[in-house]
Amino acid sequence: MAAAAGVLDPTKSEVQGLDNLSPALKTALQDLEAKFTVDRQKLKQISQRFEEELREGLQKDGCNIPMNVTWTLGFPSGDEAGEFLAVDLGGTNLRVCWIVLKGREEEKVVTQKKYKLPAEIKTGEAEALWRLIVDSLEDFIATNELPRDDGEPLALGFTFSYPAHQDYVDHGVLQTWTKGFDIKGVEGEDAASQLTEAMKKRNLPVRLVALINDTTGAMIASAYNDPETIIGAIFGTGCNAAYMDHVGSIPKLHTDLPDATPMAINCEYGAFDNAHRVLPLTKYDEAIDRESPRPGEQSFEKMSAGLYLGELFRHILCEMYDKGLVFKGQDVKKLQEPYALDTGFLSSLEDDPFREARGRFEDYLNISITWEELQLAQRLAEIIAVRGARLCTCGVSAICRMKGIESGHVAADGSVANKHPKFKARWAQAMGEVLDWPSDRKEDPIIITSAEDGSGIGAAVISAMTLQRVKQGNMAGIRQQL
Repeated sequence: MAAAAGVLDPTKSEVQGLDNLSPALKTALQDLEAKFTVDRQKLKQISQRFEEELREGLQKDGCNIPMNVTWTLGFPSGDEAGEFLAVDLGGTNLRVCWIVLKGREEEKVVTQKKYKLPAEIKTGEAEALWRLIVDSLEDFIATNELPRDDGEPLALGFTFSYPAHQDYVDHGVLQTWTKGFDIKGVEGEDAASQLTEAMKKRNLPVRLVALINDTTGAMIASAYNDPETIIGAIFGTGCNAAYMDHVGSIPKLHTDLPDATPMAINCEYGAFDNAHRVLPLTKYDEAIDRESPRPGEQSFEKMSAGLYLGELFRHILCEMYDKGLVFKGQDVKKLQEPYALDTGFLSSLEDDPFREARGRFEDYLNISITWEELQLAQRLAEIIAVRGARLCTCGVSAICRMKGIESGHVAADGSVANKHPKFKARWAQAMGEVLDWPSDRKEDPIIITSAEDGSGIGAAVISAMTLQRVKQGNMAGIRQQL
């Protein structure tokens, strides 16, 4: 295990010179600090409620946290091999991969290409979405000369990173769009069948073997190389986690499989506490929810995920400008544009020297920032990022407590986990607070590791596991003879 992160005080700022702020700014900042601080007691309360909602999702369908059964049965052995296509429908791009697996001890071969996902696709019609995916697959196959010599169709793992109910591993009924998507004609429908039908119309030499979530993929891809993997987590545009449970612990699942059979669960916990029972919502969180495509949904995600951290920062600065506290006399049209700032802006801002930060404000917002305003902005970025990191522990700690997990690796993917330089230390500190790790520990028993490519390699490994089960005659959770 990695060395312990040490004891950090979540209420203590690393930003220098805050004592020199004007009285008005200091008062405004203190008010924000109070609203955004999530102390140990509150973390434990949120995590406890999280565990209750996780258990509810295992009991029955239709809960805040759906706890989707994936029909990925167990962790990989590390011996999985073969050649696979993978399609990753992400929040920004569409990615197509050709992956050659040779087993845990051998290097994987990955060829990939990204295709732009036009903004109009995200709020358009289903037909346009599937046409884009098929066009991209057709281009990728032709460019890389992929049709197989034996005439067999290419095996495809489809990474569909949205809440989907799966009766089979090659099936997935979309429950609700997230991440700003609102494509008509897909919700309540089987996305796997819609893609399969679109590929058949184009006569593509491809068969869909598995539909996966990127979180499940991150867990399986990481376990392929690292047997200490216990959970896959996404801390990026959205937030989610996947873990391995047993069939006997899933009352809502009716199957003839033995109770001890391992089953990967895709939690889809971005909708945690939609009833607003425990989450410490601020008026800025409420504004973001009101202005989102789906008000009242994905409450937890909107407080902790990367898509929204920059928007929280922007809302606060806009309010301060309206009150005459910052950017006096300047044109703030760019600042007033929704989602003008991303999490990357905040990540850099925390550590930027004045000259670089000033240039960043000029480039992004056409605003000339003073030294005092920079100190304020850095502290705002810090308190938003700290709250996000601390909230991100609540779902993982609830899973660990529910399943009695005391050690292991949380394979994390996403822009927040991988690009924010202080996220992991803040997350580790909060995990220790929630799970009562000794303050004098030399090592953290549960640590974040960088996830393998869940959307690509994970899709390939799960496809390989599925075909292996077919070969063995185990058709549990597989819709068709592949």
